[in-house]
Amino acid sequence: MTCGALLFSALLRAQPAETVLPTGVSAERLASASVWDAVRRMPVGTRPRIVVVLGGGGARGLSHIGVLRVFEEEGIPIDEIVGVSVGALIGALYASGISVDDIEKMAGDIGWSKLSDYSKAAMVTLILRDELLSSNGMESYLNKRIGDKYFADLNIPFSCVATDIRTGERVVFREGPVALAARASATIPAIFKPVEYRHRLLVDGGLVDNLPTDIANQPGNDDIIIGVLPIGEYRLTDTSSVFKSLVRSIDIQKDIIIESKKKNADLMIEPNTGEVSMVDLGRSQECIEAGTIAARKAALGIKALVLTRMVENRKAGER
Repeated sequence: MTCGALLFSALLRAQPAETVLPTGVSAERLASASVWDAVRRMPVGTRPRIVVVLGGGGARGLSHIGVLRVFEEEGIPIDEIVGVSVGALIGALYASGISVDDIEKMAGDIGWSKLSDYSKAAMVTLILRDELLSSNGMESYLNKRIGDKYFADLNIPFSCVATDIRTGERVVFREGPVALAARASATIPAIFKPVEYRHRLLVDGGLVDNLPTDIANQPGNDDIIIGVLPIGEYRLTDTSSVFKSLVRSIDIQKDIIIESKKKNADLMIEPNTGEVSMVDLGRSQECIEAGTIAARKAALGIKALVLTRMVENRKAGER
């Protein structure tokens, strides 16, 4: 008997009694199609929860959009989203019910001027007057798209991470206003003013945790953690830009601590965004395509992981 048939046989014993093999359809085909269709429709508890962790990466993180699109095309359910920085922005939009098509349109239309008061003139003011810029536009932008929603109002359970710049603590948002939390998670320090919330001064969560793979792993939960983090070959060439130099410095610091967080994921998706920098918002299509390619390569592995976990749990329950 082939591996596909063995896997299907094990899964069949875990299905309701009325589940039968359609005439003329091989076990291998069912293991890759019909069985998966049945599995993805199961309520959480009869199958593992699938938690998607959308990491940071600035403009490169727009690759998350391509990943989410492939999940929909492949029928891979998302039971929870965890986001940080750009992953928090995209995660908040998607968890609130905004379609992938609409998020992609936003990505193509967005710029720093819509998310903040960033401009060359503003950067001169920052340097000469030592006045940080505002990221209020980011919160306003989100509120216009998702409304004045709280975490409890979202279609998909969602959480995101920010950093308290006074204490260096990781701050996890699971309640309160979504737009404010996502804005805090994506606020670049030393450029933009920290977001004040409940006696904290909050900035980009990627400073302390650019891939928060441990947040959803509650004791006893049978979660499958899928980490999504863009990679690239970017090298800073314009060292005269304060904005780009600072963002690159933060990027280097994140790379140093990220490897240990990847180990907490059951599976990693790492879209290769090449030479796109963290601030190149105008190159959204390249990043989205990179996410699409990486997710398509990972889709079969995700399905196999879910099916294998179900078989393992079934066997463990029979002992």
